[in-house]
Amino acid sequence: MAHLFRELSLGHSKRETTPPPPPSMASVIPSDLPPSPLGQLAVQFSESDLRLIAYEIFVAACRSATGKPLSSAVSSVSVANPDSPSNGASPASPAAQRSLTAAAASKMKKALGMKSLSSLSPGSTKSPGSGSGSGGKSKRPTTVGELMRIQMRVSESVDSRVRRAFLRIAASQVGRKIESVVLPLELLQQLKSSDFTDQQEYDAWLKRSLKVLEAGLLFHPRVPLDKTTSSQRLRQIIHGALDRPLETGRNNEQMQSLRSAVMSLATRSDGSFSDSCHWADGSPLNLRLYEMLLEACFDSNDATSMVEEVDDLMEHIKKTWVILGINQMLHNLCFTWLLFSRYVVTGQAEMDLLYACESQLAEVAKDAKTTKDPEYSQVLSATLSAILGWAEKRLLAYHDTFDRSNVGTMEGIVSLGVSAARILVEDISNEYRRRRKGEVDVARTRIETYIRSSLRTAFAQRMEKADSSRRASRNQKNPLPVLAILAKDIGELAVQEKRMFSPIWKRWHPFAAGVAVATLHVCYGNEIKQFISGISELTPDAVQVLRAADKLEKDLVQIAVEDSVDSDDGGKAIIREMPPFEAETVIANLVKDWIKSRIDRLKEWVDRNLQQEVWNPVENQEGGYALSAAEVLRITDETLEAFFQLPIPMHPAVLPDLIIGLDKYLQYYVSKAKSGCGSRTTYMPTMPALTRCTTESKFQGVWKKKEKSPPSQKKNSQVPIANGEGGSFGVTQICVRINSLHKIRSELDVVEKRVITHLRNCESAHTDDFSNGLGKKFELTPAACIEGVQQLSESLAYKVVFHDLSPIEPFLKGLEQNLTVIAETVHERVRTRIITDIMRASFDGFLLVLLAGGPSRAFTIQDSQIMEQDFKSMKDLFWANGDGLAMDLIDKFSTTVRGVLPLFSTDTDTYGSSAKSRLPLPPTSGQWSGMEPNTLLRVLCYRNDESATRFLKKTYNLPKKL
Repeated sequence: MAHLFRELSLGHSKRETTPPPPPSMASVIPSDLPPSPLGQLAVQFSESDLRLIAYEIFVAACRSATGKPLSSAVSSVSVANPDSPSNGASPASPAAQRSLTAAAASKMKKALGMKSLSSLSPGSTKSPGSGSGSGGKSKRPTTVGELMRIQMRVSESVDSRVRRAFLRIAASQVGRKIESVVLPLELLQQLKSSDFTDQQEYDAWLKRSLKVLEAGLLFHPRVPLDKTTSSQRLRQIIHGALDRPLETGRNNEQMQSLRSAVMSLATRSDGSFSDSCHWADGSPLNLRLYEMLLEACFDSNDATSMVEEVDDLMEHIKKTWVILGINQMLHNLCFTWLLFSRYVVTGQAEMDLLYACESQLAEVAKDAKTTKDPEYSQVLSATLSAILGWAEKRLLAYHDTFDRSNVGTMEGIVSLGVSAARILVEDISNEYRRRRKGEVDVARTRIETYIRSSLRTAFAQRMEKADSSRRASRNQKNPLPVLAILAKDIGELAVQEKRMFSPIWKRWHPFAAGVAVATLHVCYGNEIKQFISGISELTPDAVQVLRAADKLEKDLVQIAVEDSVDSDDGGKAIIREMPPFEAETVIANLVKDWIKSRIDRLKEWVDRNLQQEVWNPVENQEGGYALSAAEVLRITDETLEAFFQLPIPMHPAVLPDLIIGLDKYLQYYVSKAKSGCGSRTTYMPTMPALTRCTTESKFQGVWKKKEKSPPSQKKNSQVPIANGEGGSFGVTQICVRINSLHKIRSELDVVEKRVITHLRNCESAHTDDFSNGLGKKFELTPAACIEGVQQLSESLAYKVVFHDLSPIEPFLKGLEQNLTVIAETVHERVRTRIITDIMRASFDGFLLVLLAGGPSRAFTIQDSQIMEQDFKSMKDLFWANGDGLAMDLIDKFSTTVRGVLPLFSTDTDTYGSSAKSRLPLPPTSGQWSGMEPNTLLRVLCYRNDESATRFLKKTYNLPKKL
């Protein structure tokens, strides 16, 4: 083995140079870098200790990997200064000499997607170890060994001591492979205190060497320890050496005991049937040492990039696998972690590192599918969990992590996290294996988790921000409610999500934007539902919030629909996650409550004010209507104005509710206005039973002009005297009531036109809303007004006529006075109607006196002339020499009277009957007619002559007195 260590030129430069200081980021691990998943050592080592141990292993492995030594010189080549002389080497060096090839692009860097020296600018040629030499000329290492020494910050003196020790080891271990040698033990055997610059350096080396043996053989052995005495003896020797230092460099009893204990433990078989010694291949010691070696691949002058000679360097580092128990899978895993940690500690600025890590992770994924080694799986799981944990810390709140300045790094981090998650779930998770793989889309599931988590966090932050904004604007005029501010902010957040983040997520989740807006919809929905549950009335704040919520919902749904246009279900699944806020429905219900409250108050107003209404016409107003009617119309206008001033988006939709409410309110007023005034039947006396004139009866001119009836006759009259004269039910007051109903009826058209005008000015109105009259017209009130005017008109007519059926002259005089009052009070549009009703009532009264006047009435044929004169007097009163009613109208309503009067001038004998038996009395219908039997019977009953008496006795068996 001596020939393997004779050359002293492995990485050796004859100039004693000091390694460059370590990069600041290499020695300070940022707080956001997860703890190393490669494991923590039970024995405390400094970073420097681990580097020196790893370097010793590297030197030993590289010298034993080939039978030819490596030269430290380059054949007539110096990259920094090609014209300078060679560094101690002859131009005719053997072919086995191995120099660095810096000019060619690194295959390894190219495979990892990292920039090579050839792709950099001409000024970017700085290399590890370059510095100021003589004359200020920069130089660079010319061999792999020299580069490795510099990269691992090993001084030339330490390097020289290690190589001297290996020469001595080679002399004493001839023929043995390096993996069958326990290097720390052999170094203890070969080096003594005189080989060190001072006692302090020697003591530190001695302590480190013993700790390596302790770590590799006792705490982290490749083969688990049994209850042998070797481990106990080794532990005693190591602990004893702390109190009484070993005398190294000699073959004394103390060293022999140490060797015996070490070799007994190191040579135990791990089942591989090799003669290797197991002292540095136990986990995690081997992984930590290998990590130190891999660190050397990174440029000491630029912590974010690898040295250009990384291919040569890596080739030599892999030669340590036989000592450290590393294989390709562990190498891939360690290198992945190294790339990842380097990306993190250098400030996450170099995306090449992230992409290289992802590329290397693809190799790890292949390895994970081919092995079920429990130790490897444990390290794999820890490494992937650490990477995934770091990525998810950023992705679960990516709105806090990324903005426009760094969103370019997001896709790489997402890809890294998804790759790690896939390996963890698909290749490690037992639960995943138990389920059908088709049921689990790892990437899509993780992306949904990130989106929902981050947006919930962002929502909470904006909620707090909106609340702060509301408090800050408390003293301003009309500050926006918190949920209105929040709705605006969430809308902006949704747009930002769609534009900035969703395109990134779409690589793994085709409907990422839909998931995002569905999450925001649920978050805001929880708040708006709580808000709605506390609303009791329509307020400006409530309307602002609900309108803002409605707009937000429409915006979110639109994004979801656009994002899901290519989905199999057309986005139905996403939409199902977005139960509607129903803000418009809530507003509509609040408006309906507002309408109901208004209408209820209006009805209370009607009840209260009509109790005080005296039904006198309003002064200085045409139309003669009551003050209450004017107020009713004013309140109706004010209610409509208030309704259209409500800041709601659905005036046309709820307008029918308001119109229906106002319609019922006006109808209620109409019903109250006509109540208590009676009707035609109120003043029309009940039809008396059939009577006959007494023998003493005679026609005393009840309707005869210029003849007053005696008081006794008035008292005995069967026609009752109407009550309620004057007060709120007098002629004038009833006329005012009629005018009031007419006023309301005529104003409804104006109100309806005003409604259309309001609708045209509504932001939410459409053409159909004001072209279609449905829901904008009063249906009940017009009919109620017509019916009310008719009832009041008839009531007034029969009240005036049947109040006192006195002799014709006073009757006509009183009637004329009432007609004058009516003409002066009632609106001209209803005046004719009322006078016509009075005329009809007068004719009814006239016939009632003639046909049902009671036993005191007795007529002769000669009296028919007086009846004709009385009838003419009444017609003349209503005609009023052409200023009153039209004659054709008078003739129309006097048809019955004109048909009955000729019966009173007809001779009694013409009523003779040929009936051989008595006939039943014809029923009283009240519908007088010249052809109606009961009318004819009554004419005969009131005829005072013998022929009539005989006829009635013979035909109907009527006595002379009924």
